[in-house]
Amino acid sequence: MNSSKKRRVFPFTAVIGQEEMKLALLLNVIDPRIGGVMIMGDRGTGKSTTIRALADLLPAIEVVKGDPYNSSPNDPDLQSQEVLDKLKDGDNLDLDRKQVPMIDLPLGATEDRLCGTIDIEKALSEGVKAFEPGLLAKANRGLLYVDEVNLLDDHLVDVLLDSAASGWNTVEREGVSVRHPARFVLIGSGNPEEGELRPQLLDRFGMSVEVKTVRDADLRVKVVDQRTSFDDDPENFFNSVENKQTELQNKVIAAQDKLNSVYIDDDLRLNISAICGELDVDGLRGDIVTNRSAKAIAAFEGREEVSEDDIARVITCSLRHRLRKDPLEQVDSGEKVIKAFCKVFDMDEKENISKFQLSLNEEKD
Repeated sequence: MNSSKKRRVFPFTAVIGQEEMKLALLLNVIDPRIGGVMIMGDRGTGKSTTIRALADLLPAIEVVKGDPYNSSPNDPDLQSQEVLDKLKDGDNLDLDRKQVPMIDLPLGATEDRLCGTIDIEKALSEGVKAFEPGLLAKANRGLLYVDEVNLLDDHLVDVLLDSAASGWNTVEREGVSVRHPARFVLIGSGNPEEGELRPQLLDRFGMSVEVKTVRDADLRVKVVDQRTSFDDDPENFFNSVENKQTELQNKVIAAQDKLNSVYIDDDLRLNISAICGELDVDGLRGDIVTNRSAKAIAAFEGREEVSEDDIARVITCSLRHRLRKDPLEQVDSGEKVIKAFCKVFDMDEKENISKFQLSLNEEKD
């Protein structure tokens, strides 16, 4: 009986603090086109716990049974060539429901393991060239998490970011040519003491958040108590927060449905681009990500129009990692972004500093 029970993961809604990280993750789930999250911070600050909790929070997805790419039964952009061929021939698809995939990329992974390679077993036993899907295939329609991404080989980071941006993975190996969907939310984490990512790679992450160790003694005790309660009785602990989990899950689903109807005024879009120009941000990724993040936060809070406050809340996480031109420079804490925002929107920085906190509004009650 116990073997059929679902193994419990620490619940997302029970994670104390780290509001910036939690909301950045939720916004990327609402709109994966934001481009992922880079989380930098001390060891033991709950980065991995929160990311695994996010995967567990998300609703199950409908997939084509037996398909290694988690193909969608409805969306052609999320279907493998095999599924497209079956639909073209008029075949019926067997469907299944599964948990949103959460793929961990180990530091020692090779490009073949990541992208896929020739199936040696089939080649030897059957004499046919067949493709063996890699981790990018498994991550389609899910989350791909790279811990210590700053220690990963630059070439692999490049491959990851290319797939995350395009939503496709193309493999050319020994006469086999395969292109399959690889649309996932890329989440990287690392400790800045162990080195930073090159500015060119950091720029390609949609958002960047910084997590710090909790210093408040009462809060630290609360975190320890929560973790102890969960470890002692995971099932009972989960039941105590199940309503909150369901409520947040429904809110994310509603935001995904509402996203396309969210409107952002032309004046606000001009101001976003003016801030990027003021900060001398290279390229247009900063403008695009800020627009998408502002829309996602409006949708998350059930609104159909982006406000100035929405932009204020997301702009620091969307731009601060794009200001570092020299690899030896530190990533900006957000002060330059806030100064530029206040200048463009003509507001007093000291009086409005609270606007720039990226956090869940429920915490303010």
